[in-house]
Amino acid sequence: MPEYLAPGVYIEEIELGAKPIEGVSTSTAVFLGRTERGPTEGPVLVTSLTQFRRLFGGPFSAEAYLPYALEGFFLNGGKRGFVCRVLGEGAEEADFTLNGATNPVFLAGSKGAWGNRLLVVLRPDEKDPSQIGELELALVPREEALETLMGTDTHKAWGDVDPIALKRLLEKARDRETYIPRPGSSSRLEDLQAQLKRSQLLRLNLDQSQAQNLTPGVYRLSGGSDGTLKLENYQSFFPELEKIEEISLVYAPYEKDLYANLIPRLLAHCEKLKDRFLVIDPPPGKTPSDLAGSPPRNRWESKYAALYYPWLRIYDPLTQGLRAVPPGGHVLGVYARTDAERGVHKAPANEPVRGVAGLAYRVGKGEQEILNPLGVNCIRALPGRGIRIWGARTLSSDPLWKYVNVRRLFIFLEKSIEQGLQWVVFEPNSPRLWARVRQTVTQFLTGVWKDGALTGATPEEAFFVKCDETTMTEEDLENGRLVVMVGVAPVRPAEFVIFRIAQWSGGSEVSE
Repeated sequence: MPEYLAPGVYIEEIELGAKPIEGVSTSTAVFLGRTERGPTEGPVLVTSLTQFRRLFGGPFSAEAYLPYALEGFFLNGGKRGFVCRVLGEGAEEADFTLNGATNPVFLAGSKGAWGNRLLVVLRPDEKDPSQIGELELALVPREEALETLMGTDTHKAWGDVDPIALKRLLEKARDRETYIPRPGSSSRLEDLQAQLKRSQLLRLNLDQSQAQNLTPGVYRLSGGSDGTLKLENYQSFFPELEKIEEISLVYAPYEKDLYANLIPRLLAHCEKLKDRFLVIDPPPGKTPSDLAGSPPRNRWESKYAALYYPWLRIYDPLTQGLRAVPPGGHVLGVYARTDAERGVHKAPANEPVRGVAGLAYRVGKGEQEILNPLGVNCIRALPGRGIRIWGARTLSSDPLWKYVNVRRLFIFLEKSIEQGLQWVVFEPNSPRLWARVRQTVTQFLTGVWKDGALTGATPEEAFFVKCDETTMTEEDLENGRLVVMVGVAPVRPAEFVIFRIAQWSGGSEVSE
C-alpha cells in the first residue's frame, strides 16, 4: 500500500484482469551429429543453409548424414536449428610447422580430419617476389587430390610449384578464401593474421622467427583427426540443451555403431523435459517385413517420438549421383512448414517432401496397412501427387497419444501456459488471483480454439479451466501452491476417409 504524506492528487497504476499468454515456438530443432568442420563447444544456432555451410561445411563422408539432414530441413521449410557438432575422443586439429619451429604456424580453424584437405597458397608480391602478396585458402574434396600437386611434401617453394596443376586443383575446391595485406601495413603477415580471425578455415600463429622464415609457396596441413566416436560425445551436449527453452524438436541422424544405444538416450532427454519431440530414422536397408518382425515400438515405446520410413534418395554433390539418406531432416522441415502454414495442431502428414528424387523402398498400400498400426510412419510415392509423408503416429500404444500432432499440441499448450503464468509466482494466493489466472488461461485457449486446434462448437465444449477452492486443498494453500486444472479436446486427424457408395434409383432420399 503506498504511503501518502502530503495533501495532493496521486495516480496509481494497477493491473486488472488477464495477462496475455504468447504461444511458444514449436519448430525450433536441434541436430546432433557429425559435420565436416566447425565449432564443437556447444549448440550453435543456424537460420539458413548458407549459414550452416559457412560454419560447418557441406557433405564430406558417405556415412555422415547431418549435412544432408540440414539441407532437407531448410528445403522443406525449417527456419531455426541448433547444431551440435559431435567429434570423437582424441580428435586433433590439422596444422603445419616450419622446420625448426616449436609451434605450428598454420592451424586448421577447428578439429577434425577435414583440415588435412586444406591448402594454403602464399602468392608472391608482383613488385617484390620475396614478399607475400596474397594468401589463399582452398579446401579440396579429397586428400588424394593434393598428391598431384604436392606429392608427399607438405611445403613447396613458389618456384617449385606447377602453376597448371595448382590452377586445376583450386578449381576443384569447394571452399576458397582470399586475403590481401592492406597497403601501408607495417607487417604483411601480422595484417594477414588479423584478417584471418574471421576465417572458419585457418588460424595463423606467428612468432618473430616464423615471420622471417615464411616465404611464398604452397603449404599443406596434416595431422587432423575426427577421433573415435562414442556415446558420451553426444551426451556431453545434453546439459546445455536442457537450458535452451525454445527447442521443441530433437534429431540425430542414423549413426551405425551407436544407433541402438543412442536412441534411448535421446528419448530419455525428451521425456525428462516433456517439452520436446524426437524424430527417429530406421536403419538403412530395412524392408517392411523387417520392421513388422521387430517393431520399433517394442524397443522405444514413447509418446514423445515418431519414426519415419523409408530412407530418401537425393542428389549427392560428393558422388554427383543419387544416394540414400535418412528421412529425419526432411521430416523436421515438413513439421516446421506445417506449423507455420496451418499450426501445430495440424498433423504433419499428406504433405510433400521437397528436394527428394525418390525413395530407397517404395511402400505399397498393403505394406503400410501392416506398418501403420505399429507406429511406423510411411513416406509414400503417390501417383500424380509426388512423394508425401503418409503417416502421423507416435511410438506410443496409448490411444490418447496415438497422433504426433496431439502430443505436440499439448507440448505447445503446456509450455505456453507455463511461461505465460510466471507473473503469478509470489502473488497473494487469493480468490482475486485465481480469477485472473482463469481469465488469462481462458483467453489463451479461446484463441487456440478459434485457430482450429480444439474440437467443439463453442469454447465451453473445447476446454475448461478451473482454479478455485475445488482445485486446492487447505494443505496446498498453506504450502503456497496454486493449482490450476485445464482440460482440452484436441483435434485429431482424419486418418481414414471412407466413402459409402450405393446405387440409387431416384425419387426421395433414402433415410438411414
